[in-house]
Amino acid sequence: MSKKPFRFAVQAFNSPSPRAWRDLIRRTEDSGYSAFHLADHILGSGAAMEAAAHPPQMLAAVPAIASALEMTTRIKVGCRVFCMDYRQPVVLAKEAATMHWLSEGRLELGLGAGWIGSEYAAIGLRFDDIGVRLRRFAEVVQGVKAFMRGGPVQVEGEWINWSGFSALPEVPACPPIMIGGGSKGILSLAAREADIVSLNFNNRSGTLGQEGVVSGLAEQTARKIGWIREAAGARFEALELEIGAYLTVVTDHQEATAAAIAGQLGISSADLLAGPHNLVGSVDYICEELERRREVYGINYITVLEDGDNDIARQFAPVVARLAGR
Repeated sequence: MSKKPFRFAVQAFNSPSPRAWRDLIRRTEDSGYSAFHLADHILGSGAAMEAAAHPPQMLAAVPAIASALEMTTRIKVGCRVFCMDYRQPVVLAKEAATMHWLSEGRLELGLGAGWIGSEYAAIGLRFDDIGVRLRRFAEVVQGVKAFMRGGPVQVEGEWINWSGFSALPEVPACPPIMIGGGSKGILSLAAREADIVSLNFNNRSGTLGQEGVVSGLAEQTARKIGWIREAAGARFEALELEIGAYLTVVTDHQEATAAAIAGQLGISSADLLAGPHNLVGSVDYICEELERRREVYGINYITVLEDGDNDIARQFAPVVARLAGR
């Protein structure tokens, strides 16, 4: 397995103020991260997001991405990942092409099939079973790619039927497409269609919890890599493998910290420390562990989560300074 250079991103959900938001984006670029990500959720606090045990999201993804692109000059900016059921797909395709064109090629386009049933219900949107959502999502991916090719658009499917117009603006190349998830179905589709495969928990329950955490541990992640490799075939070596380091704690007190967190999650400290979605330890330990995981899994692209209060982007910056591009 070839070793791709490390890339790092910050994904942000909330911020205490517009100034703090702007500072985070500029600091992300100045610290050597290669990308700044939004998520794509609509709801603030309340029963719907509490049912999913998911943090609310303050800002709408598209205008926030456009603003971040305007404030930066080097890094990629995008969404990890857009839920395709939340908007008319051709509208998102045009918005994405516009942001990619205006930023001269710095959009990173993350796409997903959706998973929080309580959010769908809260906005009056039907939450189809996973088989239907995956088939619809596969059509949407083909539609987005057709739009990004420019020229006359002709897409015919069960859900997507576009014709009689040309795609504008014409972009010189399709933005890198990231497709993420935790099930065999979505990861196999990502392996066939994406440039970046984003490894996630299997959130089939519609809520974040122990089942999801266990689905992201070492053995389960190795199984996911196997699914990706099998579905990708010859294109596997060209794929980037990205993962969210959802639990990132930079500390010199690894043993005590890991034990406390593992106890809350109902797993062992050993499982927590080896889990590819977790990074708990000193800067030296985290750098060594990321190199080990790249060797074992092929994962080269790591995203840390900034919630506006945890200051992870700053704490993790020494890891980025040491490993980015290596």
